[in-house]
Amino acid sequence: MKGDLFSSQHVVQPAVAPGMSVENAKCVKYAVNGEMYARQGAMVAYRGDLVFERKGQGVGGMLKRAVTGEGLPLMAVRGQGEAWFAHEAQNCFIVDVEPGDQFTVNGRNVLCFDASLSYEIKTVKGSGITGGGLFNSVFTGQGRLGLVCDGNPLVIPVSAQAPVYVDTDAVVGWTTHLQTSLHRSQSIGSMLRGGSGEAVQLMFQGEGFVVVRPSELTPQKNQQH
Repeated sequence: MKGDLFSSQHVVQPAVAPGMSVENAKCVKYAVNGEMYARQGAMVAYRGDLVFERKGQGVGGMLKRAVTGEGLPLMAVRGQGEAWFAHEAQNCFIVDVEPGDQFTVNGRNVLCFDASLSYEIKTVKGSGITGGGLFNSVFTGQGRLGLVCDGNPLVIPVSAQAPVYVDTDAVVGWTTHLQTSLHRSQSIGSMLRGGSGEAVQLMFQGEGFVVVRPSELTPQKNQQH
C-alpha cells in the first residue's frame, strides 16, 4: 500500500524498551512486561499476550467516586506485549515521578501509569463542601504517568511571591509543595451586575508548578467524565 497514511509518520515501530512512550500527540504506547494500569476503556489497540482486568478502588475510593462523580476507574494490564491508549483524541503527555515527589492530578486527566506508582484519592485541601467536594488522585513513588488534556496544557510556575488562581474546572494537576485554598474574586452583587461569574477559584501558594487545561469543562463533557 502507498500513500501518506502508510508513511513513517503514522506506521508504529516496535518498542525498544519496556514502559511508556508517546506514540503521537493523541496516543500513548505502553510496552508491557509484567503489569501496568490504565483508565477503563482507554485501550484502543494491542498486540501480544496481554490480559485486561478491572481494578477496584477499595470502599473509600468507590464511595468518593459515587458522591462526587470524580475518581479513577482503572483496569490492570498484565503480560507481555504492546498496548495503545487514548481518550477522546485528547492530547497526551508523560510525567516522570521521582522518589519524594508527589503529583496531584484530576482523575479525568489520568490515562495510564506504571505499577510502581502508588495513588490515593484525596480531598483537595481548602476546597471543602463549597468547592463541590473536590477530589483528586495523588501519585507517589517512582515511575511514569500518562496524562490527557483538551488542547496543550499551560504549566504555570508558582512562587511564594506570586500565587496562582485557577478555575476549578480547568485545573489538571500540581506539584508537591503547593498549598491550596478557595479564593473568591467577586461579590454576588458584582456577578448580578454582569460580572464574569468566576466567583471561586483554587488558589495555589508555595513553590512549584500548576498544570491548567486551556478551556473549562462544558456541562456535556462534565457529565461524560
